[in-house]
Amino acid sequence: MKNTEKPSQMSPLTLAFIGDAVYELLVRERIVGDGSMPVGRLHSMAVGKVCCTFQAKAYELLSERLTEEEYAVMKRGRNANGAKVPKNSSPADYRRATGVETLFGYLYMMGRLERINELFELIVQNIPELL
Repeated sequence: MKNTEKPSQMSPLTLAFIGDAVYELLVRERIVGDGSMPVGRLHSMAVGKVCCTFQAKAYELLSERLTEEEYAVMKRGRNANGAKVPKNSSPADYRRATGVETLFGYLYMMGRLERINELFELIVQNIPELL
């Protein structure tokens, strides 16, 4: 990783950009772990699970279980401006989803992979429709 900027100094939307990829990879790994199936079906399943609605639910779940530092990062992401809200989601859900992505991006850039996996497992265990 070439970036020399500290994750705490990165913009929340930059962290959300990488966090979105981290979160989606975790979802894809979980889906593939359930067995082989046509790629189109895998893609549809992944898209349905990485949407704002699920990530907004994850925001509520995680809010109570984060350290002060993690919660502050997630709030920074939620409060970030500049992203256009997709037609199929509410502004509130989109902002919460951005908060979750920001947190995952921050933890990834900090090298805290174990914590990412712990939080993702918490999401999977408590939001049954996720996977």
